[in-house]
Amino acid sequence: MIKTTKMLLEEYAEYGNPYGKIGRLVKSGQLTPIIRGLYETEAAVPGQYLAGSICGPSYLSFEFALAYHGLIPEAVYVYTSATYGKNKVKTYRTRYGTFVFRDVPKAAYPYGVELIRENGYAFSIASAEKALCDKVYALPPLRTQAAIRELLFDDLRLDADGFAALDVEGIAFLSTKYHSINVELLAKFMRRRDEKDF
Repeated sequence: MIKTTKMLLEEYAEYGNPYGKIGRLVKSGQLTPIIRGLYETEAAVPGQYLAGSICGPSYLSFEFALAYHGLIPEAVYVYTSATYGKNKVKTYRTRYGTFVFRDVPKAAYPYGVELIRENGYAFSIASAEKALCDKVYALPPLRTQAAIRELLFDDLRLDADGFAALDVEGIAFLSTKYHSINVELLAKFMRRRDEKDF
């Protein structure tokens, strides 16, 4: 369970030195520090359960969500999340892994995000379509359909079957929220996905 310093101070308010109690719990392994002011009671909890508490509002996206949905073959060891209004990439290296947070446009932020509940925890993660839009949005501008194809299948190595199952209309809708050449190119490319040469 995730606990803040404030929660712990209230929990151990009857102690003469609640900070000392917290320190002893950390030393004994009953509490694991995540970042300043944030602790976890389970030493081996998966990092995706913690991402939203480390920096919020946020949802897991980019490479992590693409791997989660089976769209890319590589295992992902960094918990990548989308935020808005932070104006810079934030990276936190913790005992639970590395967490990276980067902005997407505020207008795009609330769409295509699902809440997953597991083992008493809850985390927000982008749909496959939203994760792909976030990923291409974050890359340098592309100019052609050939370039977007190369990005998708040579650079990202998207699974062809997974790509074919993506919702064309969903991506078309999302593309109106980013004001991004890359996401517009992706939406146009998706409309051609049933062609044999995609």
